[in-house]
Amino acid sequence: MTVMYHEGNRRLQDQFESRRIADRLEEKLTRFTFSDTDRAFIEGVMFFFLATANAEGQPDCSFKGGTPGFVRIVGEDELAFPDYDGNGMFKSLGNILVNPAVGLLFIDMVDKPRRLRVNGLAFVSREDPLMQRFAGAQLLVRVKVRAIFPNCPRYIVTPGRSEPSKYAPRPGYQPPEPAWKGFEDFKDYVHPRQKAPDGL
Repeated sequence: MTVMYHEGNRRLQDQFESRRIADRLEEKLTRFTFSDTDRAFIEGVMFFFLATANAEGQPDCSFKGGTPGFVRIVGEDELAFPDYDGNGMFKSLGNILVNPAVGLLFIDMVDKPRRLRVNGLAFVSREDPLMQRFAGAQLLVRVKVRAIFPNCPRYIVTPGRSEPSKYAPRPGYQPPEPAWKGFEDFKDYVHPRQKAPDGL
């Protein structure tokens, strides 16, 4: 067990010979406090995806949107965002009340493709004094960081474009390797690309 991996991750890493690169990515990229770059990115987004699960582990994923700044870094390892009026189901926030483990995925699809994952423990409040700084908030969610991890953006596509990412596999096409696999920190740790079944 590590901050990033459990036994299930390890089984697949061993099957695909990727344990060394997985460990290197955790060592080099995973962090536990927000950088200035993280802050600028997160506080500039207009949406993110929120993954939660109920007490039995049944998952749910939701889209959260607002104006730039609707997600704020409120401590070196804490962020906050408002809950706005919705359909009244409270799928995500209800899950948080019984299972505080959450995953947030921030994506920039326009300016420069980028992804950032934030995993942590979430807390929902109706009395948090910070809520007054979020117009339209009916509840406030704070997330205490467990891990921050920047993610390879290679499969992100620009909204409105009809062509897939140049990295997306398809018949008769060999996608290029992403640049990060050649970086000094990673090139000696990358596992071999797995061959597709014959005929594909």
